[in-house]
Amino acid sequence: MAEVISVDLPMTFRKRGGRKVIVLPDGTQGNPMPMATIDNTVIKAIARAFRWQKLLENGTYACLEDIARAEQINASFVSRVVRLALLAPDIVEAILAGKQPASLTLTDLMLPFPVEWEGQGVRFGVGGDR
Repeated sequence: MAEVISVDLPMTFRKRGGRKVIVLPDGTQGNPMPMATIDNTVIKAIARAFRWQKLLENGTYACLEDIARAEQINASFVSRVVRLALLAPDIVEAILAGKQPASLTLTDLMLPFPVEWEGQGVRFGVGGDR
């Protein structure tokens, strides 16, 4: 006959920012900013950005419009993606490791962001001691 094992975990659930979080008996909460898993869409965009930047630097293409024509995509899209090559190294590393906030999307990264790495970290909630 199978034996039934019961485990009691004293915890409650509360809504915080539209999400349910676990509250432990001592009042501490689980991580309110869950970390994402690896986001291949963002990683692919970052890879494209560095590749396109390299093609510009080595003279393969003279401008972003040339890249857009060669790739048969919109020049506006190319210009927004290539800016990802300006992301702080610790942000890129966090994204590659899947340690960015779950809420950080490619759409967020495609919007204008600070050139200063510290400002980027604050904006995206990634890197350093954030």
